[in-house]
Parts: sequence; C-alpha cells; structure tokens
Amino acid sequence: MSTPVPEPIAERARAPRVLVLPPAELGLTWRALGLSDVANLHALFIRIESHDDPPYRTTREEAAENFEGDWKDPLNNSLGGFDGEGNLRAYGTVTVQPGDERAVRAFLEGGVDPGRRRQGIGAAVLDWQVARARQRLAASGKDIPGRIVVHVEDGMDDVVAMLTARAFFPRRWYTEMRRDLRKPLPEVKLGNHLDVVPWSRELDDHVRLAHNEAFADHWGSEPHTLETWSDGRTYFAPTWSFLVLDRTSDRAQVAGYLLSGRYEQDWGSLGWSEGYIDILGVRRQWRGQQVATALLVRAMEAYRADGMEYAGLGVDTDNPTGRFGLYGKLRFEPTRGSTMYTIEL
Repeated sequence: MSTPVPEPIAERARAPRVLVLPPAELGLTWRALGLSDVANLHALFIRIESHDDPPYRTTREEAAENFEGDWKDPLNNSLGGFDGEGNLRAYGTVTVQPGDERAVRAFLEGGVDPGRRRQGIGAAVLDWQVARARQRLAASGKDIPGRIVVHVEDGMDDVVAMLTARAFFPRRWYTEMRRDLRKPLPEVKLGNHLDVVPWSRELDDHVRLAHNEAFADHWGSEPHTLETWSDGRTYFAPTWSFLVLDRTSDRAQVAGYLLSGRYEQDWGSLGWSEGYIDILGVRRQWRGQQVATALLVRAMEAYRADGMEYAGLGVDTDNPTGRFGLYGKLRFEPTRGSTMYTIEL
C-alpha cells in the first residue's frame, strides 16, 4: 500500500483570505506595532507582570527584541490595542522562524492589561493571531508539518481555557530547575584530548553548527540561521559560557557547548540570584564522555565565583511527570513549570 501524500501546507493551513481585526465594541483602536511603541509595550509588560507576578520581569531591551530581525516583520505580524489616551492595553505577535526544516512553526505571544481582562479582548487577539499564523504557514511554501505554538505558565487557567476552546492541545511540558551552589560540585575528568575552554566570538558560528547537529534528533528543535542564533542575546553572559573542544586533530572540533544568560531583572521575583543555562548540547560522537557534566560543573563554578546563589535551567519532556536524568544527579530541583500548547497542521 502506498503512503498517502500529505496536502500542501497552503491547503492544510486553512488560511483566511482576509484578516479581521478585533471588533470596535471592545473599545480599543487596533494597529500594528513598531519600534516607536517599545516604551508603551514595556509599560504594558510592567502592568501585566506586576499583577500576575510571574518569576521573571521583562526589560525595555527585551521588549525591543520583538522588533529586531527582518523575519519578524512587525508591520504585518503584530497587533496592538490602544485606548483613547494612547495607552497600549493589549498586544499579540506571530513569529515564524526562517530556518525551520522539519516542521514550520508559528509562535504566538500576547497579553492584556489586567484592568481590561474578561471583556473578550484576549480572545479577540488570539483569534487574530491564529488567523495570521495560518496565513504565515500557508505562505511559507514548506510542505512539511505545520505547528501553531503558545507557551503557558502554570496557573494561567483562563489562557488554557481560551486555547482549548480553539482546538489547541498540550504537546510538551517544561520544568524550570535550580541548583544550590553552596553544595559541593563533583570533580569531572575528561579524556586527554578534550578541553573545557571559554566561549569566544571567533568560535560562535562553529557552536551554532554544532548545536544544529546536536539537536537534530530533539523533538521540536529546528536549525538556527545566523540571524536567529544571535536573536535574543541581550543578556548573554560570555564569561559564564564554555565549550569543550576535541583536539585529537590539528583542527579542534566543538564537542559540546554551554551558553549562559545573566537575567538580573528576574532575581527579585525569583527570590534568589542565579546564573542561567540557556543552551547546553553535546554532539552525538562525544556523548557518554562526561562532556555535559564537565560543562555544567565549569559553568556553576563560574556562577559561584561571581557570587550567585543558584544555577538555573529549563528542561522539556513529552509528559507532565518528567524525568530529569543528569540534572537530577547533579542535584538540580524543580521550581515551576509551563506547557506548550499547539495546533498541528
């Protein structure tokens, strides 16, 4: 029996021909967002986060990242709702990464001012986002699986209700973890041909390529382009980032890598200071040689030397119970969670 040929993405996406703005009776004026709206967007983030009290705080620089990168095209992929005084009361964005090869993904982010909730605004923004995401996926020309993605922090029951009413389903579970740096760190001995070295700008593209290879077999991961690799690095911490190089030959190879972030703006809401492990990977050829352990220990030594109380990281699993493997052995403990909701196309 022959394998059925999937419909082209342009048909599977079921994209609307016309985008419909949220209705006027919601009392807001709707338009695309741009760089001139960064201050207004940041002010909205402050109001939302002060009310919801998530374990992070968004800075103005992070708000500006919504408009950095040509592929984001905020003129066509963002929406803001403004009140009569010009204050931003709701927003939504749709982002499709340009390098997707195994599944083309549309990521939705948005929020509503606490003072304007339960008025239908969030649902209207979400409907606009889903419609725009379908248009973006249809226009991608990539006849591979499509996915519309929303990440939801635990406890956001109203958001979950809106998503499930629109045929989103939980697909992946994420757990944030921390490790007390007062506890002793294990000693790790690598093979003679392997060296832990500081991250360097000269090797960064080699790290990107190593990451694309290392995560090729990880669910939901897609290759990074030069642009997407450097996106969102406002708080990248070079002195807390390390590589393992294999020097077996004259030309050293990146065997593993750990990139850290220093998110001081989050420490108050977390209740502790931490070095955060943004990305950790080991290429297949070097797995089982303690490369990941060596990188984690070296990074935690650097965090501790700079006075940090904890190391932090996030892990994802295909079920809500989760298994933490290496991180559990290194005495990381879970602190909070979130869930990825998707529509699969």
